[in-house]
Amino acid sequence: MSTVVKVIEINAASKKGLEDAVAGGLKKVSKSVKNIKGAWVNGIKVVTNDDGSIDEWRVDLKVSFLVS
Repeated sequence: MSTVVKVIEINAASKKGLEDAVAGGLKKVSKSVKNIKGAWVNGIKVVTNDDGSIDEWRVDLKVSFLVS
């Protein structure tokens, strides 16, 4: 029997940092998607304040999961 893996793209954000944005995105998507096997960061963006400091981290993630 063959294995089928599906990949979806999600966007997540955090004011705390990059790792928190990734973890938060995976936690949220895991509520509706089961059998998650991996993820990779496809893109990173920051939103800045007027003084140039980082206000928010944003990530584009690809999430893979087994299709049952």
